[in-house]
Amino acid sequence: MKKEILSSELPLASDGAIYHLNLHPEELADNVILVGDPGRVNLVSSMFDNIEVEKQNREIITHTGNYKGKRISVISTGMGTDNIDIVLTELDAVANINLKNRTENDIHKTLNIVRIGTSGALQSDIEVGDYVASSWGFGIDGVLQFYDYKNISNDEVVNAFIEQTNWNIRLPHPYCTPASSFLLNKIAFDMRQGITISAPGFFGPQGRQVRAKLMFPELNRKIEDFEYQDLKISNMEMECSAIYGLSNILGHEPLTVCLIIANRVTGKFLDGYHEEMKNLCKTVLDRFLY
Repeated sequence: MKKEILSSELPLASDGAIYHLNLHPEELADNVILVGDPGRVNLVSSMFDNIEVEKQNREIITHTGNYKGKRISVISTGMGTDNIDIVLTELDAVANINLKNRTENDIHKTLNIVRIGTSGALQSDIEVGDYVASSWGFGIDGVLQFYDYKNISNDEVVNAFIEQTNWNIRLPHPYCTPASSFLLNKIAFDMRQGITISAPGFFGPQGRQVRAKLMFPELNRKIEDFEYQDLKISNMEMECSAIYGLSNILGHEPLTVCLIIANRVTGKFLDGYHEEMKNLCKTVLDRFLY
């Protein structure tokens, strides 16, 4: 007999929808685009042929519709890997748990999950306006430490990073998990690729000092200088690592593609990037078709 998942562990709304996403299984497509900014949901879905589902709960907005005959959901996550923990867990639950009897489905469904975001480059040769695809998600956020991830993290890269940066034990232990090779080849075949590091905040955790003094002011430079077997950390943002980590644990296909709007090495910033982001969204939608 299958084990029932308690309501305290997987809460549902009064109508039986998953609690935070506010979705029923039939309202979610197998192809999912994640965006941090709730306003970006409308940007993506404005390109759909039709929208069949519009749902919102707090900062999480979902539009499901069809783009040139392919069913796609676009969902906003808000900022940070803590939100990703909620969104990825509930996406998997909608796909792979019978929400009526709270038991796991007999057949596992794999979701294609692509994050479209913005990011700051950590290498001087990456220009603002470039697209960067994350071949690896490198987490310094701590979320995956609460899960059994020992079989999916590249410990060789992690150990080299710890050694080269003289990583402080007061900081979360890093992890490094791969993108979907299927989606890399399908969507990001002509994009710059590299390791994307995900920080648990925008200011101090990304080496920005405003008024509060930083504990590790040299950390960004050490991250920029890191290299292992021709792998370098190309960019920094706030969601990729948890998307990759949880997707690999749960059996989904993840990819992150970012528009570079700042270069932390050269100090350049791309202001007013609506058209560049619109073009990236259309590129991902078109490449989902084939």
